[in-house]
Amino acid sequence: MANNLLSGKKGVIFGALDEQSIAWKVAEKCVEEGAQIVLTNAPVALRFGKIQELAAKLNTEVIAADATSEEDLENLFTKSMELLGGKLDFALHSIGMSLNVRKNRGYTNLKYDWMQKTFDISAISFHKMMQTLLKLDAVNEWGSILALTYIASQRVFPDYNEMAESKALLESFARSFGYHFGVQKKVRVNTISQSPTWTTAGSGVKGFKEFFDYADKMSPLGNAPAESCADYCVAMFSDFTRMVTMQNLYHDGGFSNMGMNPAVLGL
Repeated sequence: MANNLLSGKKGVIFGALDEQSIAWKVAEKCVEEGAQIVLTNAPVALRFGKIQELAAKLNTEVIAADATSEEDLENLFTKSMELLGGKLDFALHSIGMSLNVRKNRGYTNLKYDWMQKTFDISAISFHKMMQTLLKLDAVNEWGSILALTYIASQRVFPDYNEMAESKALLESFARSFGYHFGVQKKVRVNTISQSPTWTTAGSGVKGFKEFFDYADKMSPLGNAPAESCADYCVAMFSDFTRMVTMQNLYHDGGFSNMGMNPAVLGL
């Protein structure tokens, strides 16, 4: 049931690919809660995903943008403000990709040019996004910027590969840029550390099903589903969280504070 938490607000959602994407769920929930949005993804993702179907359903536009390109980002945010009729109130960064993971290169045998590409796509793009928004003065006061992350930024999950360092960098950008955005524009910046989630990207990680089941048993509340993450994003975009910034917020059913759960041992 909608509560109009985002009535009158405008935002840009990065990363919706198909119905499994968390960004897809966030986009649906934002519109349900009264927001106007623009969808964006890389040109290659637009060819292989279903984002145009989502745009039609939500009566909005899709603007192609390579999030590693400052020129593309300037075009995206300029056109978004034109389409939406004003500055933005929120933005979601839901982007992550590792060629080393895709090509099954183990952590001790990485190709470094692929690693640098991973960092650029999955983390540095977040800084570029925020720097462009600040440069264009594209966000209203008390706006909210979010990025999705994972606990591998803080703990060792061997098969997550160099995406772990990428998420650590992403979280650091949120803290550091959150200071500058807060002081200059009263805009808040946070990351949400989500449970393992059945997405197109997540399910490509080696051993994902086994780990998904393990995390579900370890967490007192179980794994947080994508729909619940969308609800949390809406709360973070709303006016009810105006004073929350520079935080890494765990949305994981309690997994991040667990040491051992007897359920994992079958007790």
